[in-house]
Amino acid sequence: MSTKLELIETIVIGGSAGALEALSVLLPALPADCAFAVAIVVHLPPSKPSHLAEVLGVKTALPVKEVEDKEPVTAGTVYVAPPGYHLLIERSRTFALSADDPIHYSRPAIDVLFESAADAYGDRLGGIILTGANADGAQGLLAVKRQGGFAVVQSPEGALAPNMPEAAIALAHPDRILPVDEIAVWLAGLGRGARGRGRGRARESR
Repeated sequence: MSTKLELIETIVIGGSAGALEALSVLLPALPADCAFAVAIVVHLPPSKPSHLAEVLGVKTALPVKEVEDKEPVTAGTVYVAPPGYHLLIERSRTFALSADDPIHYSRPAIDVLFESAADAYGDRLGGIILTGANADGAQGLLAVKRQGGFAVVQSPEGALAPNMPEAAIALAHPDRILPVDEIAVWLAGLGRGARGRGRGRARESR
């Protein structure tokens, strides 16, 4: 398990209702010299401009930006999906945006990001499902697990909307089910371990 964790190149995170509050706990835990990228899908109204990158940018030492089509995935950067587009990661380690039909009434959909990232990264991927009011992300987290990635779900008991974590737990059987503050601790440890990649074994926080 520790070998898998020390190889993680990208973390994908999905959430809906209450996810902004959860991300406000998670992102400050990431070290400034974090050696992996983070890609985030939060369900957003498609008809309004998103200020998610600006809101999250003040909560972390890492740069936070809204994804542009075909840009490369860069370690040490937090990416957010733009409203009205599905976000995918291609095997070339570049982002792609799609205007395909909504999934679970959402575009961007968490499943799309997670499934494409699982195909691109295999066991070098970590997936985190946060609070939310539908089942989006469950199939995507299952894809992460099937490809050898590491799966984490926020504990439903502490989630503003438990439906999304419950669906992910039931389908994907994640490696960790943790309160959001303990996910932050896990991420901090993962970030510290990633800094030492090539100099020793990564350390797991829990």
